[in-house]
Amino acid sequence: MKLDVIKLDGKKAGTVELDEALFGLEPRADILHRVVRWQRARAQAGTHKVKTRSETSYSGKKIYRQKGTGGARHGDRNAPIFRKGGIYKGPTPRSHAHKLPKKFRKLGLCHALSAKARAGELVVIESAESDGKTASVARAVKALGWKRALVIDGAEVNADFARAARNIEGLDVLPSGGANVYDILKRDTLVLTRAGVEALEARLK
Repeated sequence: MKLDVIKLDGKKAGTVELDEALFGLEPRADILHRVVRWQRARAQAGTHKVKTRSETSYSGKKIYRQKGTGGARHGDRNAPIFRKGGIYKGPTPRSHAHKLPKKFRKLGLCHALSAKARAGELVVIESAESDGKTASVARAVKALGWKRALVIDGAEVNADFARAARNIEGLDVLPSGGANVYDILKRDTLVLTRAGVEALEARLK
């Protein structure tokens, strides 16, 4: 599977051979869905919290005598039955993460890459380098027609390019180790550098 390689100025820079096992799969929505759910569950804060009857601010004194009132028996106003009392079995801080096998996560990433390749939303560039100026990168991105793009570089991202790109709306940059299904699917265009292609192939094989 061959794909043209371009430079940031739009000029051609040869071709690259893409591994069919990574970029030539038939994308499966069920696999992508499971991996994205796993990612979002891990990212969920889980900081929701309610006050129990031991944490509300009313007095702990018995509100009226046990017998002789004709009403129900009650202790203090912190009971869940009363307005502003403690909440019974409400949410407490917890992790929403669940397990997903590493092989399945790798398979999900391969399907995400294949989905972008099949949709014609995959671009390979020679390298992601710049002079550190946002204006020059913004002009290049506009000329190439990238509106919501994710750039995946090699093991490390060029510091000048990352600094210039962080001020451009809709453009994100990740090292190959940070490539993930959710971020890939969320963007309209996936941009890989030559180094990024090599690093992903080494990571996923």
